[in-house]
Amino acid sequence: MYRLLENMKVLDLTRLLPGGYATMLLADLGAQVLKVEDTVAGDYMRDLGPRLGEMSVWYHAINRNKKSVRLNLKSPDGREIFLRLVREYDVLVESFRPGVMERLGLGYRELAEINPRLVYCSLTGFGQSGPHSQRPCHDINCLALAGALALTGQRDGPPIPPGVQVADLGGALTAAVGILAAYVRSAATGQGAYLDVAMLDVAVSWMTLYLTQYLAGAGEPRRGEEFLNGGLPCYGVYRTGDGRFVAVGNLEPKFWENFCRAAGRPDLIPLQFARDGEARRRVEEFFARLTRAEIEELFGRADTCLEPVLEVGEVPQHPQVKARNILIEQPAEGGTIITVGLPLKIQGAGVLPVREAPAPGQHTREVLLSLGYSEEEVGQFLATGVAG
Repeated sequence: MYRLLENMKVLDLTRLLPGGYATMLLADLGAQVLKVEDTVAGDYMRDLGPRLGEMSVWYHAINRNKKSVRLNLKSPDGREIFLRLVREYDVLVESFRPGVMERLGLGYRELAEINPRLVYCSLTGFGQSGPHSQRPCHDINCLALAGALALTGQRDGPPIPPGVQVADLGGALTAAVGILAAYVRSAATGQGAYLDVAMLDVAVSWMTLYLTQYLAGAGEPRRGEEFLNGGLPCYGVYRTGDGRFVAVGNLEPKFWENFCRAAGRPDLIPLQFARDGEARRRVEEFFARLTRAEIEELFGRADTCLEPVLEVGEVPQHPQVKARNILIEQPAEGGTIITVGLPLKIQGAGVLPVREAPAPGQHTREVLLSLGYSEEEVGQFLATGVAG
């Protein structure tokens, strides 16, 4: 956790992965992030994935360095408490379906009237406009509509969902970038902004190469047949003789030539960009005669783009991963967990200790008192379900 955004105060009304990851990035950079949860379910991520005590390890992984308050925004008192928060905060992030915040009287126009400098970000699957705006969706649905899912998998096989949530995490990163840009202007001018971030838009944006290829008349990209999805002998995944896999990424001729010479197979050099199945089979046959360990030994010192395909359990012990210190110890429910830290190495910024993810409403009393409510008023809010 770095001392870079200490003056930024963020209201996080999101649930699950995209919003949680976006606001975690801000929190890891020093922002004061307050999760505003309802008084019933709260963030569903607490109940997804394997548990550590009362909460999921997935929840712990993306909600560190935050606080939590529980409010009933449908009640007049809950809404008034929230408006007090809005007056003091710089950023609001929400992930409800379009129209929900407006029906609560908490849309951007209403909140900008009481805090003109507010940066308000709506992070949804399909965005605030268009015929799909009210449809529910998850990562796989956005990838399907973006054409990305159709390009993932083997040439003659079905589309295969990627192992990580590309649209979710891409949406989170895009939201964080947009929030930071708008916050810089807001801090300088006092003028806020409204950000409409759709995960489908982000997934389509990440299809830039293939969509431009198609729209330029260069043909429709196909699964397992393109430069970057397994269509070339020099760029793809190969099975080893012991049933493991290696990833080859030699698009540059010099790296492909280095690979072929280290392999003792100069006859493969002309096949780098061959499109026929025979060329691919010749490279497959080479790898099929060696174990993964033998391949790593053979190419370990070669100036070529070749790495083993690690299983998840192998990742923490890989020397490069260990050298980068990307895995961190994080306090969680009275103990610690090992999780993934901020993927940024920043010099010249102070470092703060990592704080554990909050229990639902863990900081409600603290937050209400900081807003000027008395102990008696806070007790009444808690007793009547306005807060929790």
